[in-house]
Amino acid sequence: MISLQRVAFSYGAERVLHDVSLEVGEGELVALIGPSGAGKTTLLRIILGELVPTAGRMVATGANGIAVGYVPQLEAGERGFPLTVEGMVLLGGASTSGRMPWFSRQERSEAMGVLDWLGIANLADSRLSELSGGQFQRALIARALMSRPNLLVLDEPTSGIDMNARQQVLELIEALRDDGLTVLLTTHDLNWVAARMPRIACLNRTIVADGPPDAVLTTDIVSRTFGAAMEVILHDGRPLVVDRPARGAAR
Repeated sequence: MISLQRVAFSYGAERVLHDVSLEVGEGELVALIGPSGAGKTTLLRIILGELVPTAGRMVATGANGIAVGYVPQLEAGERGFPLTVEGMVLLGGASTSGRMPWFSRQERSEAMGVLDWLGIANLADSRLSELSGGQFQRALIARALMSRPNLLVLDEPTSGIDMNARQQVLELIEALRDDGLTVLLTTHDLNWVAARMPRIACLNRTIVADGPPDAVLTTDIVSRTFGAAMEVILHDGRPLVVDRPARGAAR
């Protein structure tokens, strides 16, 4: 669906990305991992069309081009807006609506359909400030789906929510992929999120590795990606990333 070809980007003299090549096919679910400052958000902004690479290019390879839905990081401040859940979701379709600020009956019906599909139709009249972290994350995803995307981009979708909500959001993301949506997400959570993804791309200003978890989550690759001594062990057949103890430290 998208092809990044030797992409580079700099903020002034600071080079943030260099020689990034990455292809995401239709219907894939891909996790992008890397430390803070690795360029993950910059790469997302290039995919969203907010930034233009200083070198290389991004090509839309999907048969019908790409329509991107974006779910930003969970921000507590955004819940301070005096909006209901339905109102926020309706804003997701504002770019294609001809009746703002008065949305049509069909648009409201579509918004309720999306909320029902995501299991939060009962919260349509709730204020954003009344939602839990997991409920608010679902509302953000519903807003993104109102633009009818074929590519969904999520920035740290499980950050700041509890374990139960994290499980529900991951199951929702997997269901969206199963329904035909292409999904690209970023995460810092190697053991809970990344290890469940069918494909992981490791980024630290360039692509360090790209492939399935058992090929990518290795001691060498994770240490090189994060620039720190880390160790990968197998637990119940799944890779588990742990800090490598310093030499001489008690185990």
